[in-house]
Amino acid sequence: MQITTHATQPIDGQKPGTSGLRKKTRIFQQPHYLENFIQSIWTGIGGVQGKVLVLGGDGRYFNDRAAQVILRMAAAGGAARVIVGQGALLSTPAASHLIRRRGADGGIILSASHNPGGPDEDFGVKYNTKNGGPAPEEVTKRIFEATQTLTRYDIVECQDIDLSTIGTTTLAGMEIEIVDPVLEYKQLMASLFDFAAIRDLFASGFSLRFDAMHAVTGPYAKAILEDTLGAPAGTVINATPRPDFGGGHPDPNPIWAKPLMDLMMGAGAPDFGAASDGDGDRNMIVGRGCYVTPSDSLAVLAANAHLVPGYRDGLKGVARSMPTSAAVDRVAQALGIPCYETPTGWKFFGTLLDAGRVTLCGEESAGTGSSHVREKDGLWAVLLWLNILAVKRQSVAEIMAAHWAQFGRNYYSRHDYEAIEATAANDLIDDLRARLGDLPGTQIAGMTVATADEFSYQDPVDGARSTGQGLRVVFRNGARIVLRLSGTGTEGATLRVYLEQYESDSARLQQDPQIALQSVIEAAEILAGLSEKTGRTAPDVIT
Repeated sequence: MQITTHATQPIDGQKPGTSGLRKKTRIFQQPHYLENFIQSIWTGIGGVQGKVLVLGGDGRYFNDRAAQVILRMAAAGGAARVIVGQGALLSTPAASHLIRRRGADGGIILSASHNPGGPDEDFGVKYNTKNGGPAPEEVTKRIFEATQTLTRYDIVECQDIDLSTIGTTTLAGMEIEIVDPVLEYKQLMASLFDFAAIRDLFASGFSLRFDAMHAVTGPYAKAILEDTLGAPAGTVINATPRPDFGGGHPDPNPIWAKPLMDLMMGAGAPDFGAASDGDGDRNMIVGRGCYVTPSDSLAVLAANAHLVPGYRDGLKGVARSMPTSAAVDRVAQALGIPCYETPTGWKFFGTLLDAGRVTLCGEESAGTGSSHVREKDGLWAVLLWLNILAVKRQSVAEIMAAHWAQFGRNYYSRHDYEAIEATAANDLIDDLRARLGDLPGTQIAGMTVATADEFSYQDPVDGARSTGQGLRVVFRNGARIVLRLSGTGTEGATLRVYLEQYESDSARLQQDPQIALQSVIEAAEILAGLSEKTGRTAPDVIT
């Protein structure tokens, strides 16, 4: 067993996005590609000598091979210990919790989140810092700079480490602790929620269908929902993680979780439906005949969190990404607590959480979380909903109707144009950006523009500034359009168009969102020339 130094050279395109580095799996499998990026992480964080790290992933194709490489490189770098999930599995929120609970210096999460998995699909590597959250921009900048200058990497030459059995082993003087990936996360959930009340809810005949989408949340959901809380066997479906997610797309939305949506909208639907994504940090919430948008879910959870033990003392504040609807803003105003608007990317919530300024936060892309970890957390959101339902004993539809009656409704939808030609996408954004200053006061689709700008953000805690975070056009009637290019895809460009319209008229709170947003959709087409410039007659995905 020896440490070998390999000569290498920079590889283009290793700049981390909003959630680490994501590429096609075959790119990660190219000679030196993964090793270069891991060595750059070590360089970007000042080395791993004497440090404790957490390692795990969502089980997608190449997860097991990448974990072996990272363990060998950590040992070569002099790391003291790596805590790794059994089978190299850890959900992203569970990894965040382990980093925090064990006082680790950071962690590596192997995932491309909600993107498909397989040899011809996507893979990803993300570094989380000692607070358990995604590396902030100053750290990812150092990592990227290292990718452009490295000339070598070090790795221990050895046979594969057996990660199938819980216990401790060593590699070149580095301790490897293999842990149950579920246990400590389950203990955390038990400390936040009234498990007895949720057990009583299930005992009363309440029915749930949880679609784990053949992703990492399956073992967590079975252990907690079925084995601990008494939900009937079979409540959790697609519960076994598979390298290709069963051939599916592990993104919990009405498009990719269509079988669950069909069940929930059909005759004999369960009381509650939920799904989580590839790495377990996103969620979808559906009641019988009632889909709950992520923006509405965040608002409802904020309004009712005081009913749950972990949040009975109230919320310090809430935060949402800029494209997320303003539904939670209205709840915060009613509660008399601050509401922060940040760029897209969970890392921007980290300083607010660490400073104790917020308790709940969320994104329109199906991510919701709280101060219990520094990542969004899909199963946590489902448990929070279940605890609220256990207390209120109302249906999801009844809870939503009462919420809209009290706060009004922010009709909301996201239209995605996927894998479009990058130059065309950038030209579209550049053209609209150049016209923003001329838009206020103009009429578009019968609506008058109030303000138009490009969102920038200065962190109120550490003063860090982020620019170029999306184009916003706000209308006097309460409508809003946001356009931004996504940082989570692996090919071409994904243009996201966010559409919002506030409605307070009690007679107009039960409309189909696409109908309620018709004028806003028309205005977006006129503003940006979406059909002409993308070459698409319609969005690829509407959520």
